[in-house]
Amino acid sequence: MVGSDNARASLTRRAALGAIGAGGLVLAGRSVQAQGAPPAEIKVGIATYLSGPASVFGVPGRQTAEMLFDEINAAGGIAGIKVRPIFVDEGPGVDHVVGEYRRLVQSEGVHVVFAAISSADCIACAPLADELKRPTLLWDCGTQRIFEDNRYNFAFRTQANATPEILSALLYLLKVKPDFKSIAVINQDYAWGRDSWDIFRTAMNTLKPGVKVAAELFPRFGATDFSTEITRVLALRPEVVLSTSWGGDLDALIRQASDRKLFERSTFVMPLAESSLQRVGKALPAGQIVGARGDHWFLHPSPSDPERLKRFTESYRTRFNAYPIYPCFHMAQAVSAMKAGLEKALAAKGGGWPTDAELAAAFKGLEFPSPTASVRIREDGQGLENQLIGTTLHSDRYPFPVLTDMVVFPADTVTTPVGQKSADWLKTLTPDVVAKVPQALAFK
Repeated sequence: MVGSDNARASLTRRAALGAIGAGGLVLAGRSVQAQGAPPAEIKVGIATYLSGPASVFGVPGRQTAEMLFDEINAAGGIAGIKVRPIFVDEGPGVDHVVGEYRRLVQSEGVHVVFAAISSADCIACAPLADELKRPTLLWDCGTQRIFEDNRYNFAFRTQANATPEILSALLYLLKVKPDFKSIAVINQDYAWGRDSWDIFRTAMNTLKPGVKVAAELFPRFGATDFSTEITRVLALRPEVVLSTSWGGDLDALIRQASDRKLFERSTFVMPLAESSLQRVGKALPAGQIVGARGDHWFLHPSPSDPERLKRFTESYRTRFNAYPIYPCFHMAQAVSAMKAGLEKALAAKGGGWPTDAELAAAFKGLEFPSPTASVRIREDGQGLENQLIGTTLHSDRYPFPVLTDMVVFPADTVTTPVGQKSADWLKTLTPDVVAKVPQALAFK
């Protein structure tokens, strides 16, 4: 998703050297596979947060992978071969993840890697995928820089990046509250918090120049006390407060802002808050703008296959006693892409087992189903994923806020085109993009 702290914001020199050094290693254990014989099992290495504050995303991701792999194996596997996940914890940091990536490939002989939630980890793993020539699916991280700054042959993202996630929230705000004149931002103080604000501010200055930025507040990552920021915003009284924070930080901000009646004075825009709804409950008032980092909402108003979404939601809820949140959907997309990619590569080879390069080639241009719609991986490796934004509503049917007045933005209308940089593309937007915002759909 978004990384963890300033120390993780970029690939360290030691990690980069490790990645380069690893590229020269040859796996004797993979020689049989290279000759085309099918493996005894399909091993999938999965990097996710299993410890620390980001485990509120990582553990549901792991649970989803376990559930879906069990379902695949119960149905006979992929081409008759069972699938086995091998999980590693992102919690200890970038160098740890790089070392674990090398171990997964060199010692475990995994056929595919899913990495990762942290943007810093994805930045480290994408070049490592090409060095080790191991197909790698970036399953949750948000930074747009990966495929805008570089090109890879073995790394692919199975969901959107930060630009459509943040731009969709701004377009929704401009549609429902077009006359707002002031805004404050409360974002975590590390790369994601600052980069997402840059995206929002660039697009806002293009589409609605002249908005007063009342305050730019960046509390430290992992903060638990937001009294200073809330006091400042209460005094400044901006019409809108943007927060792209997530996890325990966002949960604490919501609860404390609710206690201080800040939601009564400002409309909050929170592009990542779908995953917090069940945890904060009705401490989050109605009337706030919430995003789902994709079109990930178990009450999606217009899924392409309602029965598929229903099965996914009920399976997860039955097994884990919770409704799936967006990392669950992101993991489901990675599993779906892996299965579709393997099946495509197998078909292209007449049933013979593909090499790593042949499997990687199968992901280019691949379209695969998600629980709510479908995703296509572009030629640059970036996934195209629809975006759902809605407004919170309290309903007697659920002990937490639901979304209403939901807008589903088609992926290609909010995603930076191939070969362009988001910072430049956002400056070319014209007001008609707001006029073309799709019709909102009410909660039913």
